[in-house]
Amino acid sequence: MLQDTSEVIKFNKQGYDSRLTDPEQTLANANRALDLSKKLNYVRGMGESYRVLGIGYYYLNEAEKSIDNYLKALEYFKRINDLQSEAKVYNNIGNLFRDNDYDQSLNYLNKSLAIALKLKDRELIASLYLNIGNIKYRQKSFNQALDYYNRSSVIFSELQDTVNIIKCIQNKGVIYFYLNDYARSEKLLLQANEAAKRHDLNQTVASINLTLASLYIAKDKFADAVRVVEEGKTYSNIIKDQKLIYDYEYTNYQLEYKRRNYEKALRYLQAIYRQDSTLHKSNESTKINLIQKQFEQAETERKAALLLQRQAYDKQRFFGVTIVAILLLVVVGLLVGNVKRKAKTNTQLTELNAEVSKQKDNLDRINHHLEEIIDERTKDLQVKNRKLSEYSSYLSHQIRGPIATLKGLMNLEREGLVAQDECIRMMDKCVTDIDSRIIEMSDMLHNPAKDALD
Repeated sequence: MLQDTSEVIKFNKQGYDSRLTDPEQTLANANRALDLSKKLNYVRGMGESYRVLGIGYYYLNEAEKSIDNYLKALEYFKRINDLQSEAKVYNNIGNLFRDNDYDQSLNYLNKSLAIALKLKDRELIASLYLNIGNIKYRQKSFNQALDYYNRSSVIFSELQDTVNIIKCIQNKGVIYFYLNDYARSEKLLLQANEAAKRHDLNQTVASINLTLASLYIAKDKFADAVRVVEEGKTYSNIIKDQKLIYDYEYTNYQLEYKRRNYEKALRYLQAIYRQDSTLHKSNESTKINLIQKQFEQAETERKAALLLQRQAYDKQRFFGVTIVAILLLVVVGLLVGNVKRKAKTNTQLTELNAEVSKQKDNLDRINHHLEEIIDERTKDLQVKNRKLSEYSSYLSHQIRGPIATLKGLMNLEREGLVAQDECIRMMDKCVTDIDSRIIEMSDMLHNPAKDALD
């Protein structure tokens, strides 16, 4: 798997490196990388493949295919949150708008620069300074453009990026040409031309020669102008850059006009007019299509944002519903538990009430039994009290008689009115009667059922 992804990275790098020498080879390598990335489901590889395809189509001046691939690349890089690669795509799109809409171009380039500065990506920062300088040049802010080129050149020199150093030298030569400093301009352009040839930078050589031709025409060095024009056209045909080919036709017109070959200049001008009309229509169509692509991309991003927002809302709602459901389950659980506890408590209370009722019934029975016993005892006591009263009255009556007899005998004996023997006999009889009465009363007390009074 690791080896396969390395192959994807290798093909994409080869494609990117061949952009200035053979854009068609750039497309071929990028397509190989894309096919392999899809088989591996390698998202970063797919994104980079689409970006390199966009670059290839850019150098072939097929802006619509270029923007389409850039936007696809952007979609993949956003999916994996690859900010560095996103910034590179914004840089590429900024270059794509360079000749159609300066404001849009600067917007994308500055968007890319903000990310690059945040990530401290020095290579990308240097590229962005270079590209912003190109926009300033087209806006004829030459001094600002030169400042950006110098800042870019310093970083590329530190990074030892030969290709971009050559671009910086070329661009500074162009600026000095427009500032009418021909000597410095020629020196820089020749230096860049020689270095570009050493590194087989065909597109760069063709672009440098275009400015050199204009410089030689301005200095009336027509032979040198013809030489660099022919060389530049050859390189333009090699890379199949129709825009550069058109630009050389216009340079030929300028050359013949300056040499006062008006008839030849007129033929070039007529051809340029026809090409210019077609190119203008093509540029306008490209601009419209680019804007349309932008709107489509903006709409796609808006829908994606709405989808994310809806997903976030659904997620929040899901969590909300889940939390409410959990709370409801907790409440239901508490209620069920409470009902169970109440049912258990009610059962216990019912059992306790039944036990209390049972105890109450037992107490009632006991109380009733006690009342019966008390009633019986009360009646018995009443009977006994009545009998005691009767016994007391009876005893008092039965005993008082013998005692009174004894007292009378004692008085008689004291008075000498009765004989002693007779007195003792009679007293003995009284004592016997008293004793009989006491025994009789004792029997009645210990045997209530026996009625001694009957």
